[in-house]
Formats: sequence, C-alpha cells, structure tokens
Amino acid sequence: MEIESLRVSVDEKILRDEEKDEKEEIKKKKQLGGVKTMPFILGNEVCDRFASSGFHANIITYLTQDLNMPLVPASNILTNFAATSSFTSLIGALIADSFTGRFWTITVASIIYELGMATITISAILPSLHPPPCPTQLNCTQASGMQLMVLYLSLLLTSLGAGGIRPCVVAFAADQFDMTKVGIAGRTWNFFNWYYFCMGMATLTALTVVVYIQDNVGWGWGFGLPTIAMALSVVAFVVGSPLYNKLKPGGSPLVRLAQVVVAAVKNRKAILPNDSKLLYRNHKLDAAIAVQGRLVHTDQFKWLDKAAVITTPDSTTDQPNLWRLATVHRVEELKSIIRMLPIWAAGILLVTASSHQHSFTIQQARTMNRHLTPTFQIPPATLSIFGIISMLTGLILYDRLLVPFAKKLTNNPSGITCLQRMGVGFAINILATLVSSIVEIKRKKVAALHGLLDNPTATIPFSVFWLVPQFWLHGIAEVFMSVGHLEFMYDQSPESLRSTATALYWLAISVGNYIGTLMVYLVHKYTGEEHNWLPDRNLNRGRLEYYYWLVSGIQVMNLVYYVICAWFYTYKPLEEEKIIENNNGDQEEERCEETIIKTA
Repeated sequence: MEIESLRVSVDEKILRDEEKDEKEEIKKKKQLGGVKTMPFILGNEVCDRFASSGFHANIITYLTQDLNMPLVPASNILTNFAATSSFTSLIGALIADSFTGRFWTITVASIIYELGMATITISAILPSLHPPPCPTQLNCTQASGMQLMVLYLSLLLTSLGAGGIRPCVVAFAADQFDMTKVGIAGRTWNFFNWYYFCMGMATLTALTVVVYIQDNVGWGWGFGLPTIAMALSVVAFVVGSPLYNKLKPGGSPLVRLAQVVVAAVKNRKAILPNDSKLLYRNHKLDAAIAVQGRLVHTDQFKWLDKAAVITTPDSTTDQPNLWRLATVHRVEELKSIIRMLPIWAAGILLVTASSHQHSFTIQQARTMNRHLTPTFQIPPATLSIFGIISMLTGLILYDRLLVPFAKKLTNNPSGITCLQRMGVGFAINILATLVSSIVEIKRKKVAALHGLLDNPTATIPFSVFWLVPQFWLHGIAEVFMSVGHLEFMYDQSPESLRSTATALYWLAISVGNYIGTLMVYLVHKYTGEEHNWLPDRNLNRGRLEYYYWLVSGIQVMNLVYYVICAWFYTYKPLEEEKIIENNNGDQEEERCEETIIKTA
C-alpha cells in the first residue's frame, strides 16, 4: 500500500514537472519573435534584394554589350537561370521543412549566393574574362567558352543560393508573428504588404544607384556594390539569431504526403464511417506539425479519408504504422495542397507571358531618346523604377485606403480575399501588355519616318517616357497579383509545409520561365528571317508588337481559367488553439472547434 502511494506521489510529481516545463516553454516562445526581429530579418532581405536587383536588372546589357552576345540567346540564358533559381527553391524548401529548418537554410544559401556574386565581380574586373569591346555592335567577337564558363558558374551559384533564400525568408519572417485569423484581425497592418514594400524600396535603390554605376562607372563597381551588400545581409541575419522564433522541422513533408496516399490505397476496401469524428486522430503525434492548430475534416476528395479509417483496434497506438494509418490532420494536409494546385498553376502562364518583356523593353529603351538634360540620360534598366514606384504607391494606397473601405463591406480582416486580389492583378497585366504593343508600333513609325530602321545603334527621336505607362501598369498589377499569390500560398498551405508552399510560388515562376524560353525560341525560329518578330541585333526590323499580342491572348485565356478555378475553390479549415489565462494566472489552452479560415 505504501509502495502504491509512493508510486502515485512520484507520478504526480512528474506530471507537475512536465506541466511546469511546458509553461516555461510557452513563456519562452512568447518572448521570441515579434517586431524586434524585423530589423535583422528584413535587413537581411533588403540587402539581399538590393544585391539581386542590382545584379539582374541590367545584366542583359552586360551580356549583349560586354560579352557581345546576340539578344535572343542572351535573353534565353537569363530566363533559363531565373527558372533554375525558382526550381531550386523547391529543393531548398524541402531541405528546410525536412531537416535543417529555415534559419540554417537561409544562412548557408546566402553564403552560396555571395560566392556567385563574387565570381561575376571578378570576371568583370579581369580583362581576360570578357571579350574586347564592340561599340558598333556589328561583327563583334563573342565571349569564348572559358569566359562563358565563368559566367555560367556565377549564375549557377546565385541560382542555388536563391533556391535556399526565396522560399524560406517570407515564411521565416511570418513565423515571428501570430498569423492565425485572430492575430491578423488584431493588427492594423498586413505583413505581406509591408514585406513587399521593403523589398520594393531596396529594388528602387538598386535600380537607381547600381544601374547608374554599371552604365557610367564600370561593371567592376557595378557588380562589386551588390556583392558587398550581400555580405552585409548575411552578417545582419546571423546577428539576430538569439531573438528568432525558430520552428523545428517536422520531417519530410513529401514522405508524409506519400504515406497518406499509400495508406489510402491499402485501405481502399475499407468502409468510411458516416461520422467523420470516428476517423483516426492523434493530437500528440501531430503536435510538431500543428503548432498553430489542427486541420479540420472536409468532405472533398473523400477517397483520401480511407487513409484515416481504423481497420484494427491495435493500430491506434501512440506510434502507429503511418504507411497504413494516417491522422485526419495529415490527410487534410494533402487535400489542402491538391486544392491549391489549380490556383497555383494559373501563375505559370502569367510568368510565361511576361518572362522576356523586361529584356525586350530594355533593348527598346536603348534605341529611344533618354535625355533628361543635354548632358544626362537615363540608363535603360533604370526605367524599371517607374514600375517599382507604382508598386510602392499602390501598396500604401491598398493598405491605407482600399483595405479599411473593403473591411466595412466584407467583414474580412484583409479587406478582399487573396483570390479576388489575384484576379484584379491578372486583368491589369493584360492591359499592360496591350499598352506595350501600342508603344512599340509608335516607336517603329517614328524610326521609319526618320530613316533609322536599319541603324540599330541610332537614337530614335522618340521619348523613352512613352514606356512609363506600361511600367506603371505592371507595378499596379504586382500589388494585386504577386502579393496576393504569395499570401495565398502561405495562408492556405498546411503549417508544416509553408516553406514548400512558398517554393511552389517560385516553382510556378520556374516553369513559366522555361515555357517562356521555349515560346521565344519558337517565335524566333518560325517567324522567318526577313521579318522576324524577334531579331538578334536590329529590333527596329522586328515585329515585337506581334509577340505582345500573342502574349495578351495567352493571358486572356489564363484569366478565364483562373476565374473558373477561383469560383470553385474551398478555403482551408482549421481548428485553432488559443492560450488563455485562468483566474489563478495559469495558462490554459482553449480550442476553437472547426474555425473556418477565410482570409485567403
């Protein structure tokens, strides 16, 4: 009897110790994260964006003017490596979610990116690593195999580095805040809007300062300044390490999704219960992958529910065979990803349509009158600042005017849903492409009027500011489409797959860029030599406006597809848990059963 009493006393003491440790852990987590981490995380991302924007914004000029590459091959190289950067984002996200966590993935990837930046800086400084100058752009000596190999190495390193940074930074920054419906409603600002605003300011600085240095001082300093900024970004990020809320990786998400499919196949002959509450749930097993709440059962894709059917009583142990039995939360993780895929796919053709427009616009601007004064002219790549300015202005107006007004009409904490926001962006992008075609027609008419169609290096007496409206429209479209798409991928993805879901955003860009490269290649190959739409050297003799019309048609079909997908989309259901204090000051969990999150 005394032994039994002693055993009960020991068990009670262990239970009290566990509760005490749990409370201390909760208290410690509440002290981490928050606004105080933003100077370090956003400082890293601002320097990174400054570096990457300064590196990529004008590199088409470096390839065509310094390495003497033809326009179409140069544009395709950049698009292919941009696609590679976006594709490696999926690999980086899987590594972060499965093994290393977001902090270490960002740190290592930033160092790899820095090595790529240093490589191309050295190649720009050393004369042996680029061909002799060719100011006439006729019969130029192109870069040798060795010189191209150095270029490809630098682009490959930056692509690998970007693959670890892009999918993790947004998710890692959002991890520092309460991103539940209650947390979002309690804030007067939208994290994703302000994240994009900071990135826009960094890009704006790069497009004005770095591009000017590249065009007027030299490529050594032009690449060197972003390289220094990238090094500073790594230091800023690591210094803030003690303040971060670092979520532990929950194991390979792909393995978990595969387990659900295999379990559903193995249990395909099982009969689904009429009451979904009879499906298998294990809160302890899902604790690491459902910190902010467990997913609630939905009636879509019911054949996957068979993975959660309990077939034998002994299968419901604390550690069941997950290849035969999955929890409802894990089944719903797979359902959430399946629901997101059609919306995600709509972003692919949008990227395809706009993948080469930046390169072509820079070449257009190079032929136009860029003088602000008799002695000063705008660098072609700097024109992108008008898109950035419109994006920054649009974000402020969206957050300060549109959202408060829309809240009163919709009772949605975000004003309008992500899906509505993305749809507006799709429509504005179509208008921007049509404006691009009109400006190109006008540019060539002026060139023909002055007899300059056969002189690719001549300045056409046609103001470069005719290109500004399309940049403004693309910037406004980004406020709606890009921010909305990124927020949708984060908000509607399962908690443990947010890096992977953010990587899907970049994967759409990757696939879109590859398809864009194929489209440009086919257009260039099959539109003839005499009136080629996209000529190698002389854009004046091309038919760029036809290419823009083709792009517009693709975007119209894509918008129709998107509207259909958005109409039938079902939002992610979540069972949230809130930490409250009881009368004794102790912290307890309060479960909000089957709260449907409709902020997407």
